[in-house]
Formats: sequence, structure tokens, C-alpha cells
Amino acid sequence: MIQKSFVMIKPDGVSRRLMGKILSRFEQKGLQVIAVKLMQISEDLAKTHYGEHEGKPFFEDLITYITSSPSLAMVIKGEDAVLTIRKMIGATNPSEADVGTIRGDFAMDTGRNIIHASDSPESAKREINLFFDESEICDYSIVDNIWIYE
Repeated sequence: MIQKSFVMIKPDGVSRRLMGKILSRFEQKGLQVIAVKLMQISEDLAKTHYGEHEGKPFFEDLITYITSSPSLAMVIKGEDAVLTIRKMIGATNPSEADVGTIRGDFAMDTGRNIIHASDSPESAKREINLFFDESEICDYSIVDNIWIYE
């Protein structure tokens, strides 16, 4: 099933100039980037986005970190995109992430783990709507789909 997922390269990934390398992995896999913007996340947006973590010991540090520098927000589309992207980014704790995953290759610490991706189709829909207006999503056809999907 073709899905849309929300993906965000966090401030450490942007500041370490990893945007291009990470974005190219998704494109090389055959996924389609249909929205992208570099943005400074406000405290209100960060608290809404990470609302399920409110009250946990790391919540305030997470909000400070995610608002500290720009992040690259994206909508990525493809067959089973949510699961595929989660596998590509690897475990939340980089020391548990497989080599070859984004976190396994680029991150060292859970608090600076480079990237966020939706963990379910429901989360994807919610997160996409938090970060993008409908008019910012360019859902277009790509000619190489016949070489990606049967």
C-alpha cells in the first residue's frame, strides 16, 4: 500500500551537514520526497509534536534540543513507507542501530540521534498535518516507478 510518512532531520543532522546524504538514501531506495522545508521549530510546535513524552524526565531537554537549531521536515511517499523508513533509520538508541541504518552510520547518542520518522500511519497523518499545509505537498508522478514497483 502506498503511504505517506513524516520524516525530520533533527538539528544535529542539519548542523553536521548530513541532509544531502540522508535524503539521497531515501531517493536511492525508491521513495519519493513530496514535501520538504528547512525550519526553526517553535517551542509550541515541539511540545505538540512530542506531546506523548510530556512528563517524562527527558521532555524538557528534548524540547530545548529540537528548538535549538533548524530541522529539515519532509513528507516521503512510497510502498509501506512508514515501515520502510523506520527500518532505514534504525533503532532509537544508535548503539542498538544496525550498521547501514541512518542512526547506525551517523549517530552515537540517543539524545542526538539525527532523525525522526513516524512510527505508524496514524502518527504520519498527524505529524504531516502539524508541519505542512496541504498546499505545500507536491504529490506528483515519477517516471521510474515502473522500475521500482512491479
